[in-house]
Amino acid sequence: RMASEVQTVGGHSHVVANLAEARTVLAGLLEGWAPKSALCWQHSVLDQMGMAELLAERQVNLLRHNNLSPLSASDQRVAMFAADIGISSATRAVAETGTLVMASGAGSERLASLLPPIHVAIITADQIVPDLFDLFDEWTAPGAAPLASNTVFITGPSKTGDLELRLTTGVHGPGTWHVIIARSAN
Repeated sequence: RMASEVQTVGGHSHVVANLAEARTVLAGLLEGWAPKSALCWQHSVLDQMGMAELLAERQVNLLRHNNLSPLSASDQRVAMFAADIGISSATRAVAETGTLVMASGAGSERLASLLPPIHVAIITADQIVPDLFDLFDEWTAPGAAPLASNTVFITGPSKTGDLELRLTTGVHGPGTWHVIIARSAN
């Protein structure tokens, strides 16, 4: 259902068996787009699929928290705004609406999903909940971790209808949005 809803809201979904296949799909997308730099999350899903190695093989400059944080704020801003693609995972995903839930923090900065013209999220099936009720039940359950102070819900590519009352994609964020869903990590 998650894949179907991603398509419905204007994104592109790719369902694969595991993270090795997710890597292959991402490699194909990178081949077509030929980005020079990628603003990426530091996340276990991305690490498991060998994100750093994949980007190095394609000579794509990897921009992420550990190599951006030593830079001055000005240099960080310049590098992030120049990124051709943003690659993230998600904190959770909501199948009912095709929504990615992104809790921002060090290493999982929301800018990866907002600044570049292309955003690709790689998630595993265990990150998906059926609907918003399940998500909120999880967040309010006894002993649940506190909610991040900056949590964003992303449903489709950036859209606006405020320009001459026409729906326009990609004006205030990524115009291209892909979600790669791995049925399992293995």
